[in-house]
Amino acid sequence: MEAHAIQNSTQKIKSEAARLGFNFCGIAKAEFLNDDARRLENWLKQGMHGKMYYMDNWFDKRVDPRKLVPNAKSVISLMLNYFPEQTQANNLPKISKYAFGKDYHMVIKEKLKELLVFINENIGALNGRAFVDSAPVLERTWAQKTGLGWIGKNGMLINKNAGSYFFLAELILDIELNYDGAMKKDYCGTCTKCIDSCPTAAILPNKVVDGSKCISYLTIELKDEIPIEFKNKMDGWAFGCDVCQDVCPWNRFSKPHNEPSFNAAEKLNLSERDWIEMTDEIFNSLFKDSPIRRTNLVGMKRNISFLLPLK
Repeated sequence: MEAHAIQNSTQKIKSEAARLGFNFCGIAKAEFLNDDARRLENWLKQGMHGKMYYMDNWFDKRVDPRKLVPNAKSVISLMLNYFPEQTQANNLPKISKYAFGKDYHMVIKEKLKELLVFINENIGALNGRAFVDSAPVLERTWAQKTGLGWIGKNGMLINKNAGSYFFLAELILDIELNYDGAMKKDYCGTCTKCIDSCPTAAILPNKVVDGSKCISYLTIELKDEIPIEFKNKMDGWAFGCDVCQDVCPWNRFSKPHNEPSFNAAEKLNLSERDWIEMTDEIFNSLFKDSPIRRTNLVGMKRNISFLLPLK
């Protein structure tokens, strides 16, 4: 493909991504992630993935997108804002902001399907795959490599103009495009608010997060009983945790999203008693398309019970 055609294709993709509602779109060359391979290997060896055993799988695919899409040449990284206008009332079991509305996998996959169809119809038939946090893709690394932000001390991708309340998604394609420069500067500076504020001390120096101590892991990924060592350290969180983002100075630039599917529903108003007394029928009705289905009703009751003081 000639330079002009590559430039034209790149612009078409970015324009369509914006039309579909994505807030940012960056593109990087598909290549082996040497530094990330080393970091991921060390993180796994130290057991910081807890019982997320799936993190041990597909190591080669996590660090090389060409293993996911044969002859891959480009990784398109996309960001979709989920920062809500609504807030929960005080003293209710806390729900992470990303779970206020409809499951983001459903919302973003539809947008990615549309984008892939557009690319095939307007640029040409190609081989490509879409990913939304459900496959072995190091999404924050690719967002950083495409210039969308830097990886903060809490492990989150932070955009200088808009903060970190974003879902990340990728398209891996076997066509060459114009590539954006990586974000090389780290704007966290000497700030340690996320480290100092983490209720379970899961955020370590050098941008390392001990996943086995993270409240999001304990309330969502962990299927066993929550270890008693975390009693009275959960800060009221029943599903996920936003503390490290809430205290991040860069999130003063966060603006409410404009995606109707992410608007809050009844789940924000549920008390501890509401959760404990909830039936499967009510849960399935309220949370049919919600990320909270990930932990199911048994898991939510476990989380709520763990938040209650010992008698």
